[in-house]
Amino acid sequence: MEQEKQESVKSTSQENRKQYNNNKRHNNPSRPSGQDDNKQAAAAPAGNAKNKNASRGRRRQSTPINDNLKAFVEINQEAHKQRLNPHYKLDLNSNEKIRITPLGGLGEIGGNIMVIETEKEAILVDVGMSFPDEDMHGVDILVPDFTYIREIRNKIKAVVITHAHEDHIGAMPYLYKEMQFPIYASPLPLAMIGSKFDEHHIKDFKQYLNPIEKRKLYKIGNDFEVEWMHMTHSIIDSSSLAITTSAGTIIHTGDFKIDHTPVDGYTADLHRLAHYGDRGVLCLLSDSTNSHNIAPTLSELNVAPALDRVFAKAEGRVILSTFSSNVHRVYQAIQYGVKYGRKVCVIGRSMERNIEVAMQYDYIKLPKNIFVEPDQIAHLNDKDVLIITTGSQGEPSSALFRMSIGEHRHVKIKPTDLIVLSSRPIPGNEGSISGMLNYLQRAGAKVAQDRELHVSGHGSIEEQKLMLRLVNPKFFLPIHGEYNHVMKHKETAVMCGVPERNIHIMNDGDTIEIAPKYMRKVKTVRTGKTYIDNQNNHKIEDDIVLDRQKLASDGVVMIVAQIDGQHSTMLSKPIVTSFGIVADKQDKFFAKEIEEVLEHFLVNIKEGLLENPRALENDLRQVVRKHIYRKMKKYPFIVPHIFIM
Repeated sequence: MEQEKQESVKSTSQENRKQYNNNKRHNNPSRPSGQDDNKQAAAAPAGNAKNKNASRGRRRQSTPINDNLKAFVEINQEAHKQRLNPHYKLDLNSNEKIRITPLGGLGEIGGNIMVIETEKEAILVDVGMSFPDEDMHGVDILVPDFTYIREIRNKIKAVVITHAHEDHIGAMPYLYKEMQFPIYASPLPLAMIGSKFDEHHIKDFKQYLNPIEKRKLYKIGNDFEVEWMHMTHSIIDSSSLAITTSAGTIIHTGDFKIDHTPVDGYTADLHRLAHYGDRGVLCLLSDSTNSHNIAPTLSELNVAPALDRVFAKAEGRVILSTFSSNVHRVYQAIQYGVKYGRKVCVIGRSMERNIEVAMQYDYIKLPKNIFVEPDQIAHLNDKDVLIITTGSQGEPSSALFRMSIGEHRHVKIKPTDLIVLSSRPIPGNEGSISGMLNYLQRAGAKVAQDRELHVSGHGSIEEQKLMLRLVNPKFFLPIHGEYNHVMKHKETAVMCGVPERNIHIMNDGDTIEIAPKYMRKVKTVRTGKTYIDNQNNHKIEDDIVLDRQKLASDGVVMIVAQIDGQHSTMLSKPIVTSFGIVADKQDKFFAKEIEEVLEHFLVNIKEGLLENPRALENDLRQVVRKHIYRKMKKYPFIVPHIFIM
């Protein structure tokens, strides 16, 4: 039975094959009618590839070309070239030029200040401060060196501000104590600057504040027209600038990210950027801070779920620390605190000021009855308290740091406290933050610093690409960042079609001259930092900071000696006191050693040197310093006091 089935299947298969071959012959008129089927079947394996190629060749027969369509392809290709090539949009016959000089903000994070000048006039873009290194002892903030501004002060028509971060407005009071110009900015930066003028007792200078309306052109002097375009960042009311001169339009992005769902709903004004890009932009100056970040920067709203989880699980007080300028972050934290029935206590001068200003000018709206004073915290249940404070970067003078070491007047850390750090370390602050965390955890507090609790305020590579494509500049100057940041931004610009020859990597003090036909460096001006003691808002001279560094690294030696002027001998043993050179138990041995050096010095003293006490002390200082360097490889601070008897 099985055998019959197999024979039946085999017979059916052969019949089907014959039917297929007959159909193929019938449907292929080009095939010779007398060709033998068996021969074709035998030749099929050998000629298979040949037949396939022949078949392919027949399928690839060229179709007729429509000359009209081809002409429009060429027309559209030319339109793309015109659209993407900014050279066609600029007046290449113009001899006008403009000069751009950054005085801070390059090779560093912060301290942003820039001079943009024509032949007769100039404006300043931002006047920011930065923070000191660990070896700048007793220095609280750094402000730019204003030497070049003094030189061209008669040309300067105004200061224009992009946004209210300290690294863009923090040095304004120090500039205005010396020279004054009109200030143009949106309301929040002006309110913050006015508050600083109050703190520095220069209230009268608030007369220079000029609020602007975004998307409106402002004539500044005779040579500049400036438009403020709304931009999203980690502080509200930020702007990019379109600065139009006879040489062309310059776009200054300020600090930016492209947030499509900001907390207040005011998205970045990409339409105006595209408008200027379509008209033709001479040069783009763009924020480079996040040049190495591949993933798009998340929206500020992404922090909300993490904050909600924190408040839902917290069993005691929540102490949240973030940048005081990030008003929308603070606003979201307060909303979730209120949702879970907590009263809000704001601690920290800058935090209090920023929230107060934001509420006064209706940037955020919160009922006043949710706030309590610091001295009321002790009378509330821990589960009913949210403390918003400064100190997320571990600054020794900040409220959170003082809480961590038990020196805050109103807040003592408890084991039930939850500390929420809604920020990321600024480069260089990692050590101070780690030290503060150690103090907080020794006090028993739990610390939450999940990545979800913070998003950056700066655009990543993809947002930088979008900015470059929207603006489509002829020339590009990456700004705001360390050298590696601007170099990476340069690579991104080349990918986006900006020729490498049209990109310049600037340093602070470089003056870049730009005309429709060229961009070149023409000179370097003096730049640097001025050291400020924030306790009294006074300048600290450079030599004082250098002396402090020397004392910290190499120590100090003080020598008091009485010398017989006639015989060049010591009348008594010298008093030698040292700090940071040798251990206390070696003081006597070290004093004896310096005494021998002094005796040898007096034996070989130059003729007439005893008659010039200042020259005598200088020579002795050099001899002692050389001796200590030979023995200890240190150059201590030498303070000799020689009395000639």
